[in-house]
Formats: sequence, C-alpha cells, structure tokens
Amino acid sequence: MPIRRVLAAAVVVALSTPVIAADKVLPRVDIEDQATATPPRSETVRGSDARGIASGDTAALLRDLPGVQLNQTGGVSSLPAIHGLADDRVRIRVDGMDFIATCPNHMNPPLSYLDPAQIDTLKVYAGIAPVSVGGDSIAGSIVAETRAPEFAATGETLQGGEVSAYVRSNNRAQGGGVAWHWASENVQIGYTGGAGSADNYRAGGDFKVSRGTGRVGHELPLDVVGSSAYESINHALTFALRRGQHWIEARLGRQDMPEQLFPNQRMDLLENTQKRGLLRYHGDYGWGSLDASAYREVVDHVMDFGRDRRFWYGSNAGAGTPCDPIRFMGNPAGTCAAGMPMASTGRTIGARLAAELDLGNGDLLRVGSDIQRYRLNDWWAPSGGGMGPGTFWNVADGERDRDAVYAEWERQISHTWLTVLGARYEHVGTDAADVRGYSTMVNAPGNQYAEANAFNAREHARRDNNWDLSALMRYSPADTLDLEFGLARKVRTPNLYERYTWSSWSMAAAMNNFVGDGNGYVGNIDLKPEVAYTVSAAIDGRSSDGRWQWHAMPYVTRIDDFVDASALSGFIVNRFNLLQYTNQSARVHGIDLSGRVALGTGRFGAFAVEGVINHVRGRNRSRDDDLYQLLPLSARLRLKHELAGWDSAVEWELVAAKERVSQVRNEVPTDGYGLLHLRSQRSFGQLRVDVGIDNLFNRRYFLPTGGAYLGQGMSMSLNGVPWGIAVPGIGDSYHVGLALTF
Repeated sequence: MPIRRVLAAAVVVALSTPVIAADKVLPRVDIEDQATATPPRSETVRGSDARGIASGDTAALLRDLPGVQLNQTGGVSSLPAIHGLADDRVRIRVDGMDFIATCPNHMNPPLSYLDPAQIDTLKVYAGIAPVSVGGDSIAGSIVAETRAPEFAATGETLQGGEVSAYVRSNNRAQGGGVAWHWASENVQIGYTGGAGSADNYRAGGDFKVSRGTGRVGHELPLDVVGSSAYESINHALTFALRRGQHWIEARLGRQDMPEQLFPNQRMDLLENTQKRGLLRYHGDYGWGSLDASAYREVVDHVMDFGRDRRFWYGSNAGAGTPCDPIRFMGNPAGTCAAGMPMASTGRTIGARLAAELDLGNGDLLRVGSDIQRYRLNDWWAPSGGGMGPGTFWNVADGERDRDAVYAEWERQISHTWLTVLGARYEHVGTDAADVRGYSTMVNAPGNQYAEANAFNAREHARRDNNWDLSALMRYSPADTLDLEFGLARKVRTPNLYERYTWSSWSMAAAMNNFVGDGNGYVGNIDLKPEVAYTVSAAIDGRSSDGRWQWHAMPYVTRIDDFVDASALSGFIVNRFNLLQYTNQSARVHGIDLSGRVALGTGRFGAFAVEGVINHVRGRNRSRDDDLYQLLPLSARLRLKHELAGWDSAVEWELVAAKERVSQVRNEVPTDGYGLLHLRSQRSFGQLRVDVGIDNLFNRRYFLPTGGAYLGQGMSMSLNGVPWGIAVPGIGDSYHVGLALTF
C-alpha cells in the first residue's frame, strides 16, 4: 500500500487516537500535555523513565512530540526542529543557560552537552513561545532542566541515587550513567555523570557503490554508514543551600568528547571540551517569586578528517599514501598535506533575572532581563599543500552581545477566558576582527588574498534592535474542551558564521556548513535579522473520564529577511555547489495532530492506542523554491499493552516520500518508508529493565532530513565524494537497558 494512503488512514486514527516511534526506539517517557495549564500550550518530557535509554542523544527524547522533528547529524548531536525550523532558530535553554554552537558545522549544539541520564525535564513550546522563554529565535523554545535541589525534612537526611547501563547491537553502542545526592534540611550536594560510545552503524542494506575510504588498507562494507561513531563523557557537580523559602545553588559541569564523527559533513569532531559553571538563586515572597542566575561556559573544539576519510593529500601522497615531510604549494619537490586541522574556541558569560508578581484577581506579571557575551575564534593551522604557510582565520575575535528585557501579563478574565500578552526587546551587537588566508600571496589559491582584503576593508560591527511580541487567548467552554489562539512576532539576529565567514574558495567554503547538504557556504556581513510573524490555533478535546484525548494545531508563519542561500557563479544541477547566505522571504505552514484512546482492560491486560501526525510545508517566496530539510508528512502510531507489570508497545513509524526539495541546495529526494519497532519494560523493585528491537524487518531507508552522505573518501574536495546519496537510517538493532535506584 502506498505510504501516502497509509498516512491518510493514520490521520483518521490520530484524531481519536499521539504517537511514539522512532528509528531509535526509546523506553517510555512521561509526556505531560499541558493544554489545561497556563497558555501557551507546551508539552513536557520527564526523564525519570528514560534512564535506561539505549542512546547518548538527549534530543532523541523529543522525537515523540507533535510539531518536533530531529535532523540527525552526529550520534549525540541531533538538531531538534520545531515546525521545520531548526538550530539557532529554536531557543534552547539548559538550566537557565544559553549555549551557542562553537563550530562552523554546529557539531556541538546545546543539548549535546547533556547525557540523557542527566535530564529531569524537557519542556517544549512548539507553537507560540511566551516572551519569558523566547528571544533571539523564530521557531519555538526548548527548556531543559536537570534535577533541582531537593532538601530533607527537619532533623532528617536524604540520600539516594541511580546506576544505569545500556547496550545496542547494531553499532555496538554502550553507555551508562551514575547519579547520587545527599541532603539535609538546608544543604544539598550531588553528582551526575554519563558516558556513551558507539561504532559506525549499519543500514538495512547496501546503499553505496564504493567501499573505499581514501585510507590505504581501510575499507567499509557497502551497508555501513561511515563516520557515524562517537564517544562522550559528561560530569556535573551540584551544591545548594536553603534558608526558609530561599535557596542558592552552584553547578559545575564538564564534557569531554574524544570523537564524534559526522556522516553528513566533510569534517569530524576529534576533540571537544566544554566546561561550565552556574550560580543561581530562587526565592518565594509574599508578592511572588524571584530567580537570578549567572553562568560561564568555555568550549575548545577541534576538527579534522576522521578514520573513514582520506587524510593525506598532495602530489607526494598519491592516492592517499602517508608522505613526509610536509611540503607547501610551490615547493619544487612536490606537496604533502597532513589532513586539515580546524580549531574553534568559544567563551560565554551570561546572566538572567526573572520575577513573577501576583497582582491579585487572577493577574500575574512576569518581568525579567537577560544578558549574554559570546566570543569566538575559528582558525585553521597550516598542514601542507595549499593549506599554508600561514594560519587561515575563518572568524577572528568574533563578538556577539545580547541585552534583553521583557514583560508578560497573564490575566484570568473569567473561569473560561484567559489571556497572555508579552513584549521583549533585545539589543544584539556583532563584530569581528580582520582575517587572512593561508597565504598572503596575490596568487594564493581560491582568491584568498583579494577576498580577505575586501572583507577587512569593510566595517564589521552590526547593531540590531529586535522586538518580540506575543498575544495568546484561551477559551475553555467546558472541562473537556480548550480553544487557544495566538499571534506572535519573533526576531533572530544572524550568528557569527552567517555574517563573518568570508572565503569563496571551494575548499574553505565547504567547511562552513550547518545543514549537512554537502555545499559550501560564504557569509554575508549585510545580513539583516529574520522577522517571523506567526498565527496559530489549538484545539484540545478529552473525555470526562480520561479515556480519550485529542489535539490539533494548525499554524502559518511568514518570515521576512529569512536567512537562506543563493547560488554563486558556476552552479551545476545535481552537484555540490558554492552558496552564500542572503536575506529572502519565506513561509511555513502546517498542522500537528495527536491523540490517545484507551481500548479497555481485560484478562489479557490493558490496551491503548496513541498517535502523532506532523505535516509541514515551507516555501522560499523570493525564488519560488521549497525550503530545505523539511520532514514530509509523517505519522507515529503505537499500540500499548500493560500486563503483569510489563509495559509493552508495538510502534509503527510512517514517512511519506520527500519530493518537495530545495533546488538551490540540490537536496536529495527520498522514498517513503514504514518501520516497525518493539519495546517492553518492567520494574522489579528498584531495578528496571528495558528491552527492544528497532526496525524489526531491517528495512533500508533514507533519512529525509539527514542531509547528504559524505562519510567516507575525499571529502576535502567539494565534489570529491559522489552527489545523490542521502544518509540512511539505522538497520535492525536490539537493545537492553538496566537502571537501579537506591
């Protein structure tokens, strides 16, 4: 049966029935639908039931939510997209901290710095985010929280913890986590840690025609996805003090990532270290509550060609043979280049102040302020051949400063009407110093000398004054029905890589790419902030006995000055090309559907059906082209069963063919597919066991938002790897997870 027909049937099911399935099956997580709470609508994933997750990717916990898709990149760095808009367009806050990806490929997004075992809650605003959690974004917001301080009763002490571990068959993934805390009435200390690693994963069948990697003696089977291995280690320490209705907490965190390889990028992460510190305060007063925090983040990031890519280049390297000594272009004895080392450092400090005032008579006022200071350096050391003899500065002394204030008024007009109005102002300043290429010779390859001089001759500082506005209204005519309507204006200032990368040399531009499409990107100093206007509505219905519930949310967003891509000279169809960031006009629209129905309980246990359906379309109105990396019509259906303490599910994942593709990016179309997953879990006292099978029938399929496959071979050259292969999804895989609480 064609996938589109099956999906059409799934729509009917979902209207009476959310869903929960994925190419990586996760153990059950608690998803709290907060339609009946304060608007705007949000959903919360609780991590308490995800401690045995057989994956190191924290973003994967969001896969089951309506309106959310995951753009897979590295093994622990999936990029969540809300209504088709991803990366910097989604505001992600971790324990009140705003992290910025310090990498020209965005290999270290905010959620990659948390192990799944460290998560307490993930709250997602997939519609209109309130200004109190928004800012500098045009999609929705994700608020990630680790465990808050917990204190003991008077005269008592409290301690506990958890140990978890998992293994996965397909890519020999393994990992685990440890958590421990001790508390008295006024003091709390704690530790959480997690580690995970995996080899390359195997697809459901052969998907390429070459085994070669460009490294002598190293080949990959035709069904193995090159450059998909990873290793990550996370630690966090907490210390908190309480006095009455006030507490203060200090947090220290560190991540060491020895490697994370990327099948849809030309480079691999070979070292990433993040160190972070947070000091925050919370107090409850007679008039409301007050929160204050300050944080510091330090990131050191290194990339080069990983184990599955060609490393040696130059005339003396032949087809990839190691050569010695390193020789640069112009040497009469030939050239020899050892990889292409790239380094980035990010330094961030930030602070936040937020107050909620109870004005009485159902009125609440939320006011606050955010500041952030971000510094970036991105440079590429000389390694031989045309890469030298000096250092290439991709971004030098980059600065991005944000200062924001907001106010939000919530009013309970009556027991059936509630409104929320908000305004947020942000001043965002960006700047960067002068740059240089590998060579300062006039005839340096790729026109480096002339382009560096042209960039340096311009004024680099830019100042943006951004206003976010939101208005939401909820009408609840009955206990079983909620209607919500919202309007919003949101603004995002371009990031430093979008504004200040400067070289159109194909080798250099190819290393600047956030989206994994294989093309090379050039920045644009003159980029304006994106301005999005969104209209959305939501309908939530449920039975009085809780037996069934359903949700529908249509939306439409118009984006002025959308940062998209325009082709530079020499564009060729069905090849990788050079593109430049430019402001254009875009529109995104769609609908989220979800539902659940309890089928009944009998001698064979309790049965229920859940489902989620996502439909999104996006169009670049300036050039009449489809937007890149939009998930086609998709559905996730789950038949749940509970018996004798076992919580089991059969999960069906359906994705239509991706036929609407971005022409300027030569995006690769993908076929539709259907996958079947099985999972079960049970608790034996303090021990919980999770087992499951992903992609039961070992279907071969390609990820519609996974980008182009670049995971092996001569990826330094723009078209040194074949065009037209999308990144495949994982084949059949068995997993087991254990979690012991104490």
